[in-house]
Amino acid sequence: MGLLQSHSLAWRKSSCSGSGDNCVEVATLPNGNQAVRDSKNPTGPVLTFTADEWNTFISGIKDDHFG
Repeated sequence: MGLLQSHSLAWRKSSCSGSGDNCVEVATLPNGNQAVRDSKNPTGPVLTFTADEWNTFISGIKDDHFG
């Protein structure tokens, strides 16, 4: 993903992350996939996940698989 494309995405972070420095931001890509970046380094690397991968991850969080 190019830098310009990364800046044009609507990045968001969890309201549960508070004011701490250890946050990630997530953006939905036009194809429905998810992009993830470090909020402290918005011009740094971006990880992308398919919709299925992301849904599995979110389900794991909700089911406390990472406790």
